[in-house]
Amino acid sequence: MSADENRAGILQAQYRNSIKKELVRKTIHICSALIPTLLTFAYYPVIGCLAVVLVLYVASETLRKCGVSVPVVSHITEVASRKRDENKFVLGPVTLVLGIIVTVLLWKPEAARIGIYALAFGDGLASLGGKLFGRTVIPFTHGKTVAGSLTCFFAVLCSSFFVCKNGFVSLVLALSAMAIELVPLGDFDNLVIPVAIGGLSTLLIR
Repeated sequence: MSADENRAGILQAQYRNSIKKELVRKTIHICSALIPTLLTFAYYPVIGCLAVVLVLYVASETLRKCGVSVPVVSHITEVASRKRDENKFVLGPVTLVLGIIVTVLLWKPEAARIGIYALAFGDGLASLGGKLFGRTVIPFTHGKTVAGSLTCFFAVLCSSFFVCKNGFVSLVLALSAMAIELVPLGDFDNLVIPVAIGGLSTLLIR
């Protein structure tokens, strides 16, 4: 095998591994779309469970950083963590849960649902779309792609319309979510997107 073929094989393996990690991460993201429905059945218990999950994750990740592996949780964290998270506290799940809790506590149910859907589907599918189909990188966005941004736009457009049934409002929310997603916020987009989109929907929907 030539050096070029060997290099190509290594790059393909790295790409497959990155896609696997992204699928795991975004599956968790998309599952958060279930939260608004669960809240309609048991509001305070669901918020309480989210708070418990947050505390347990922080404890688990702290132990992992100290060399103590927590069954299941530590393994999922290692499988889903990005290269930038290697040897670091993986912050994504913390901001994800905080984003959901803050959005639920700040906004009315319809607005909170729109904000959480924007997080689950818009942000959740954007990086996956970028990984799979992204060829054109948008300047000054730390690697964000046109494909990823368009994925975010259409995901938020559809999910917002599903809730509010207003085409103009859905369009504004989708454009806003796409703009926020373009900002290189790192893991803090999990917090900013649902809160901002939920708040904007509160202003737009009368």
